[in-house]
Amino acid sequence: MSKDMKIIPELRFPEFKNSSEWVGDTLINIAKFRRGSFPQPYGLPEWYDDVNGMPFIQVYDVGNNFRLKPKTKSKISKLAAEQSVFIPKGTIIITIQGSIGRVAITQYDAYIDRTLLLFEEFYNEIDKTFFAYVLFMLFEIEKLKAPGGIIKTITKEVLSDFKINIPNLPEQQKIASCLSSLDEVIAAQSQMLNLLKDHKKGLMQNLFPQAGEKIPMYRFKEFENDGEWMEKKLGQIGDPLMCKRIFKEQTTANPKNGIPFFKIGTFGKQADAYISIELYEEFKSKYSFPKVGDILISASGTIGRIVVYDGSPAYFQDSNIVWLGNDEKLVLNEFLYHCYSIVIWQTSDGGIISRLYNSDLKNIGVKFPKNPKEQQKIASCLSSLDALITVQVEKIEQLKLHKKGLMQGLFPKIND
Repeated sequence: MSKDMKIIPELRFPEFKNSSEWVGDTLINIAKFRRGSFPQPYGLPEWYDDVNGMPFIQVYDVGNNFRLKPKTKSKISKLAAEQSVFIPKGTIIITIQGSIGRVAITQYDAYIDRTLLLFEEFYNEIDKTFFAYVLFMLFEIEKLKAPGGIIKTITKEVLSDFKINIPNLPEQQKIASCLSSLDEVIAAQSQMLNLLKDHKKGLMQNLFPQAGEKIPMYRFKEFENDGEWMEKKLGQIGDPLMCKRIFKEQTTANPKNGIPFFKIGTFGKQADAYISIELYEEFKSKYSFPKVGDILISASGTIGRIVVYDGSPAYFQDSNIVWLGNDEKLVLNEFLYHCYSIVIWQTSDGGIISRLYNSDLKNIGVKFPKNPKEQQKIASCLSSLDALITVQVEKIEQLKLHKKGLMQGLFPKIND
């Protein structure tokens, strides 16, 4: 390796404080790598054999945890295998098309597509797990440079010139072990999150009547004799409402002395546009405006995303963000929120909704118990579970941020 790029990271394990500096070189001088291969065109049935074929790795099959998915989406036939590239278990691969920069160390023998690179040989002592983290960091840096944080394309030639910093093998192994342990914690917490989500899904299947039924499979004891649930169209519960239209020239990107204006792209996120306090107060008093607890619904883009209005000063894009004017005489908003989460957002004849019009919203049916106390009991149960899920999501995000900061300290900054 070249001696031109000796660098020391900000964080170093005590036993390596006095070790030699890291040595840098270009990727082409560190490893031998190549693209996979597959006969063209992709769609010919003779290239595939779902019964007797071998696993065939494509971009889709590479997970976000340095591993392949348990099974590949497709299996390659013997005919296609002759024109593809075989890789044994334990090979480092990286995606170079589609979702670029996903890295995996394969856990089974397979054939590999041309949309990925495979590393065949290293010219120095390299710990594979450490090297996988190095590749991950490289692409994270490239994403920061790319417009919108998205790498649209990468070639083997460009990748060849990427600069890599490498310490001695024991230090590589120590870093790999540290980060792998943290990844195991994140994986365990993610599994816990999935269990919570599965538990909620199963609970809702029991607490709400199934299709064609009017009584749920499970009912809280005090409501077991309350009879059948009611079924109504949303239009029978309330009228669809929306805020007054705001024109682009009435908004500013400067939040100073302004009220957040949520468009469909920022709905449920951070606002990037603001309106004056005066305009907000005028429109709020003259036109439709949600009350605290009303459930805002995305009516375009991803249909059916929901946000409960908490009363904070904010304004919402007309027609793209709507809500039901519900007086809660039939259905409590807290219960309706959970009804929305299981609604299949489609037209009355079963068609796909590309935009949720008022007529579509009014025709959507929901089931609910007559007794508001039962509604409240179900809503409270599910909301408690939602709170646990939210805490778990935040815990995972904090672990990921910790890992990101740790990696930034454990790996030297790359100077172009």
